[in-house]
Amino acid sequence: MKLVVAVVQSEDASGLLTQLSNRGFRATRIKTAGGFLREANATIFVGVEAEDVDTVVHTIRENCTTRQQQITAIPAVMEPGEFFLPYPVEVEVGGATIFVLDVERFERV
Repeated sequence: MKLVVAVVQSEDASGLLTQLSNRGFRATRIKTAGGFLREANATIFVGVEAEDVDTVVHTIRENCTTRQQQITAIPAVMEPGEFFLPYPVEVEVGGATIFVLDVERFERV
């Protein structure tokens, strides 16, 4: 038994959960935040047999692609009296961070 944990962007999570369900996998979504942009994301947990890991990872790859997004850069620290003119910066967002963990024991009650 394996546990697949995927951290994905919030806007990708619903489509991913739908595709996992369509392929017969049960998944749990937890709303999370963090990372470089401090934006909302989702952590998806999927418990599967070892032979299904590749199918789950492939489904994640299909639904969580990277893309470019414009953000307004804000300095981390500003001194009093400093003037800052925000400017747009293009960054890559999306994709997924995937962990595959061994599960010693699994029970559904």
